[in-house]
Amino acid sequence: MLKKASAIIVVILVIFTLIWICCPITERQVATVEKAIVVIQPAQGYNVSGKVTFTNIEEGIKISADIQGLTPGKHGFHIHEFGDLSAKDFTSAGGHFNPMEKPHGRPQDKNRHVGDLGNIVADSTGTAQYERVDKMISLNGIYSILGRAIIIHKNEDDFVSQPTGNAGPRVAGGVIGIAQ
Repeated sequence: MLKKASAIIVVILVIFTLIWICCPITERQVATVEKAIVVIQPAQGYNVSGKVTFTNIEEGIKISADIQGLTPGKHGFHIHEFGDLSAKDFTSAGGHFNPMEKPHGRPQDKNRHVGDLGNIVADSTGTAQYERVDKMISLNGIYSILGRAIIIHKNEDDFVSQPTGNAGPRVAGGVIGIAQ
């Protein structure tokens, strides 16, 4: 019985090996993501909305955001580790996306969380725009931000307090998904 089971396993392994050798994955079969989008929704008790896009360009990932409904001033703006916004205060999104276990920092720092995007600044009408190119985030591979969450905080990121910049409660967020 054991010899028969061993023979079956060997036959299965040979078949899979032949399939793998004879049918390699082509470039067309491995999709690379060039653009991602986030539709911003408010946490309970807030009225924030907007859109964030991530576009793969030669220099890195271009981040563009257009947000409405914020209080005037600076607000922490981060990528969090989970795309789970099921908690009313969005704490289910976890902490900042930090796969390399680096300290919290400014977006231009080389030694920072992948998710540290700094602050987004709202004008007197509560509207905020954000645009920059980031060389650390990715739309593909092991450090991909797809399926994670963008979170906008109530307060300014101070860039010093560990591990999150003391940016306060989460006022808005959205899940990062593949765009056309």
